[in-house]
Amino acid sequence: MKTGRDTTMAERFSARRTVPAPPRAIFKVLTDPDGHVAIDSSGMLQGASGVPVERVGDAFVVHMDREALGDLPMGAYDVRVVITRIQPPERVEWTVEGTIKPPIGHVYGYELAPHPDGSIVTSYCDWSGAADEWKPIFPVIDEKALRASLGLLERAVRRGYPTPAASRLRADSEGDRDQQ
Repeated sequence: MKTGRDTTMAERFSARRTVPAPPRAIFKVLTDPDGHVAIDSSGMLQGASGVPVERVGDAFVVHMDREALGDLPMGAYDVRVVITRIQPPERVEWTVEGTIKPPIGHVYGYELAPHPDGSIVTSYCDWSGAADEWKPIFPVIDEKALRASLGLLERAVRRGYPTPAASRLRADSEGDRDQQ
């Protein structure tokens, strides 16, 4: 029996917060691999490798540990975050590619809008484009986790965050110059 429920709405949720910073400062964190680790409220993101993203198709690697959720015994693994939409400084969206082929087809993203008190930031998870066999696993994280990530985002913008990937790349680059 049909319930009349809008299944599109059931396959996407979001959280919103006003962050006291301009969209460009927030966007900088959201396009930085280390920024993703800094604002993760699930505890799954352990580290990242790569450089800040600028265009659709750009990607970086995130080192994951699903044990933080306590739902699946996957241990440590890597995923590739691939940018699917980007419009500086208003929107960034990505999908996750891992060991499942073809990829599941879900996306995460942020929308930023100027506000007199800084920026209105909307974080979302959308699995409407996921393959039907994967839809039952969603949502992996809930709306509460999205809200918590927005608080971590505000802290990262205001106070900064560790950037080991950038430090490694700088060190590698300096080492390459020394060898020339």
